[in-house]
Amino acid sequence: MSQSQHIVIVDDEAPAREMVGDYLKMHGFTVTLCDGGKSLRTAIETSVPDLVVLDLNMPEEDGLSIIRDLKGRINVPVIMLTATASPIDRVVGLELGADDYIAKPCELRELMARIRSVLRRSAPSRIAAGTDAASTKAAKDRLVRFGTKWLDLEAQALRDDEGNEHPLTASEFSLLKVFAANPKRVLSRERLLELANARDAEAFDRAVDLRIMRIRRKIELDPTKPAVIRTIRGGGYLFSPIGDKS
Repeated sequence: MSQSQHIVIVDDEAPAREMVGDYLKMHGFTVTLCDGGKSLRTAIETSVPDLVVLDLNMPEEDGLSIIRDLKGRINVPVIMLTATASPIDRVVGLELGADDYIAKPCELRELMARIRSVLRRSAPSRIAAGTDAASTKAAKDRLVRFGTKWLDLEAQALRDDEGNEHPLTASEFSLLKVFAANPKRVLSRERLLELANARDAEAFDRAVDLRIMRIRRKIELDPTKPAVIRTIRGGGYLFSPIGDKS
């Protein structure tokens, strides 16, 4: 694991954030500890981290509002720490763009596994930002047209015709990847969950429609009349590669 990878831990409880921070430092990460949203915003002004581990339940400013603000500032992966078993916070957090979650008190080895998994998913898009023209040409073989955008399967990135990248959450990419592999096939929500390897089926299922709504805003010519990812009444969703009605 590269020592250059920088992780920010945001938790109002000093013992909790220090314990997580010490554990990550032992595994070669650079770590910044923050006690809330204010200190997080100060930290990212000087250095954009590779990942943020964020406690959702903080008295000064709740984690959900921090995620919303953070995602509006920078495209950084976020793992939520949730002290409650309620799926509502998980659904809202995932919808706001969080990449994963883990319940508190967390097992440090599980947290490490989640961190490594999210970093692996996010690394290709970071590397892609610096690709040269030859690499970009080679990547065309891995591009899938989704309406007004192109999905780069290897870089896990969504781009327009000018090459500008449009941020995708890990779960949005998972859905697009499933559609890319199953063109012109009706996929039920259950099948989407299975193919996308959703870890939390309950939380993911309740957010599938919202995620597809967000995806449509990014790829459809007219999101109110979706032609690329269509809703099939009583069936699920269907990806029409060229937005046709066949």
